[in-house]
Amino acid sequence: MQDTRMDADVIVVGAGPTGLMLAGELRLGGAEVIVLDKLAEPTGQSRGLGFTARAMEVFDQRGLLPRFGQGESLEVSPVGHFGGVQFDFTALQGAHFGARGIPQSQTEAVLAGWATDRGADIRRGHEVLDLHDGFLDGDHVEVTAQTPDGVRRLRARYLVGCDGGKSTVRKLAGIGFPGTEATRAMFLADVTGLDLKPRYLGEALPNGMVMAAPLKEGVHRIIVCPHGAAARSADDTVTFEEVAKAWEHITGEDISGGGAEWVSFFSDATRQAAEYKRGRVLLAGDAAHIHLPAGGQ
Repeated sequence: MQDTRMDADVIVVGAGPTGLMLAGELRLGGAEVIVLDKLAEPTGQSRGLGFTARAMEVFDQRGLLPRFGQGESLEVSPVGHFGGVQFDFTALQGAHFGARGIPQSQTEAVLAGWATDRGADIRRGHEVLDLHDGFLDGDHVEVTAQTPDGVRRLRARYLVGCDGGKSTVRKLAGIGFPGTEATRAMFLADVTGLDLKPRYLGEALPNGMVMAAPLKEGVHRIIVCPHGAAARSADDTVTFEEVAKAWEHITGEDISGGGAEWVSFFSDATRQAAEYKRGRVLLAGDAAHIHLPAGGQ
């Protein structure tokens, strides 16, 4: 007799903000959820710094704001932007503002705790290796995953890929990712040993644009967008020296005497999944679409 047992109603791949929020929401609806993430532990890196007014509204609806440990003192900003066009949220009475100074690592920790409290099963160190035939016209989907206990096959009614722009789930499901290639590179870093003036919404200068915001005592997040910086391969690395040179080229300020907790780069590549759902496989977050961060909410 064929084994028809399900490990869960839904398997979510990726324990970033999208996957964790989805897991919590599914549990509120009564679905059994397993979250798989290939990393044994969260990186601790925080590409996101704060969240939007809409995210603040959703978190408030779910009673999550007190979990950030700041309650009514949560630092908010009454202004925001879309693609660099600034908005004044105070124009709407009772509107939520965006939060700032909240590292993505903290947001992920809050959402992981909430999803776990709701009953989600978060399994780290589980990397999806294969997606098996049958998800297009069957009543379930099966994946093979490398786990700390060896290779295992898991079965669920649905599988959701929340595993980022290089989504393994998207590729295994055969979903195309058309769009435009990167034309330029931009940098971000968490720098130390420097006294930088805040540039929360960015400062446009003749040679590019820079942003800066304090993260914690002695640490600033900077974003550096030099004009004319060529696109880079996704496999490239970037050094603090490169970031410091780009910062000086734009601002005239020498930050080479400082250091960095981590550095990275991003691009203006824009892609959208050809399908958000194929059979019993769905995509969400960066797995479904990527774009320049300035184009977000």
